[in-house]
Amino acid sequence: MGALNRTLPRVNPPTEEGAAASTTVSDTQKIFVVEDDSDIARLVRHHLEGAGYRVRSYSSTHSVLADALRERPALLLLDIMVPGGDGIELCRQVRQSGQALSGTPIVFLTARSSEADRIRGLETGADDYITKPFSPRELLARVKAVLRRCEAPPVPSLIRAGELEIDALAMVLTVRGAVVTVTATEFRLLHYLARHAGRVFTRDQILDAVWKETAFVTPRSVDVYVRKLRSKIEVDPEEPRYLRTVRGAGYRFESPKK
Repeated sequence: MGALNRTLPRVNPPTEEGAAASTTVSDTQKIFVVEDDSDIARLVRHHLEGAGYRVRSYSSTHSVLADALRERPALLLLDIMVPGGDGIELCRQVRQSGQALSGTPIVFLTARSSEADRIRGLETGADDYITKPFSPRELLARVKAVLRRCEAPPVPSLIRAGELEIDALAMVLTVRGAVVTVTATEFRLLHYLARHAGRVFTRDQILDAVWKETAFVTPRSVDVYVRKLRSKIEVDPEEPRYLRTVRGAGYRFESPKK
């Protein structure tokens, strides 16, 4: 929903030279765009395809989840206010669909710009949040940044701590012998803290290390993700064994003593 305060570009068929110039590693990556404003959808598609991505557009949330489970897109770009159920609910369904889509990055592109809306998007499982009106160049930069962050496997490849096993190459988290579904960002945050077990990190240090160039996250975003991780790995999230709060400083991962 919402409209851009700019003249939309004329979308011409790419020349052979232009098509060759836009062919990159990303040309094998498909992005699902859920946007009911046809002008914005056309603008987004134009710039994503110009960068070499394949785009599948939807004007409502109908059939998006079924198609995503079948086709495994590289990224979902979702408006919040769309027919057939809002983007927040679709994001929640994707995150609850199991391992198949747990690592698929989700970016909201929406006119809702309040901090409460951003936090709600984070808590639902978004990896980035872009508000309208937006710059197409910023949109491309943010999409590329999220894909780079979610695709690059962290090192070392395997960490065992207490009842946790964190397999970075497979991006699989096992808790007390059972595989637990986490998003790519949740996984990278846990892996980063576990890789530096015993060290205290401020929220800003965590943002720089895990989110890097993503602009929408704030120190409060770190708290949201830590709370989500605790609900998945701790026996008692109110009395965490692994993700410990250091009052006045930040967070520390602690490996339980045997």
